[in-house]
Parts: sequence; C-alpha cells; structure tokens
Amino acid sequence: MKVDVIEAGEDLKAVVLNLGRYYIYDFSEFCGFRCPDDGLFQTSQWEKYWTEPDRWPFLVRVDGELAGFVFVGPDGTQPQSQYDFGEFFIMRKFRRRGVGQRVAFELFDRFRGPWEVRVLVQNAPAQAFWRTVVGRYTGGHYHELPEPVPCGKWLDIVLTFDNTEPVARRSGARVR
Repeated sequence: MKVDVIEAGEDLKAVVLNLGRYYIYDFSEFCGFRCPDDGLFQTSQWEKYWTEPDRWPFLVRVDGELAGFVFVGPDGTQPQSQYDFGEFFIMRKFRRRGVGQRVAFELFDRFRGPWEVRVLVQNAPAQAFWRTVVGRYTGGHYHELPEPVPCGKWLDIVLTFDNTEPVARRSGARVR
C-alpha cells in the first residue's frame, strides 16, 4: 500500500475543504452538529491554513486515491507546544489499515520540536488511536495531561512530547 502525504497548496484547497465536509459529518456523532439545511457542513474556519504563516495543509492519498487530510499548525493549548494537528482526517475506508499511523509518523518526523496532540473527550476511538500512535512513535516517552483541557466549547485530552532529536524509524509514507 502506497501512502502519500502531499502539501496542499491553493490548487488542492477545494479538494481538502470538500473532504472536510465528511470530517465534520463524522464529528457530528460526538459533537451533536446539526446537518445544515443545505446539506453542506461548513469548513470556512480552515482558511487560515492557506493564509497564515506556520500552518501547513496536507492531502493524503492511498494508492493514488483520496484518503484524507491533515493540518499542522501552532494552535496547541500548552505554551511550550510548537506543533499540533489542527485537524487529522482519514476516511473510514482507510481506517484500521495503518494509514493514520504512517501519516502521523511522517509528519512528526518532518516537524521537529515540542508537539501536542489533542483529542475530543467524547471521541473514545480517537483517544485509543492517538495513545497508541504517540506511544509507538515516542517509545512510550510522552505525557498525558491529568485533566482534559478546554478547547473552545469542547474538552480535549492532551498528549505532549518533544521529538527534537530524530526517532529512528521509517513509516513507509512519502511526504512531498
């Protein structure tokens, strides 16, 4: 299985935002979002990933097929955090196949420094995924804050680690 993580410039922005509607729909299970009357969940709050510095949008493909997107930025809740995943979405079809872990490892390797991974308290499957992925990536050397942290009107579980020193591993995904 070939996994590509592609920087999503303006030419891919519409594709990422379209995929974002599926992501928002998935989150409606945990957040209770109502379906808009026009049937289109909104993703306009993500424009900053194409206009502000220190933000990177990525598109994910598996064997050439669209599989998701990821945003890397500086929006962590902890003052020492340099990077976080603003959003991380792998389509259901590709879940439980190692795609998410491969993408996360590649982006962790690309962005060196203090990281924070935030996970919605209500999203138990994502909590299990991220504890496993961050645990594997760091060899268990990460910190989970003892209490959930407010993030807007939601509460997030927060995992932190610093990967300033390289981690010896290859995930098999290619970042372009």
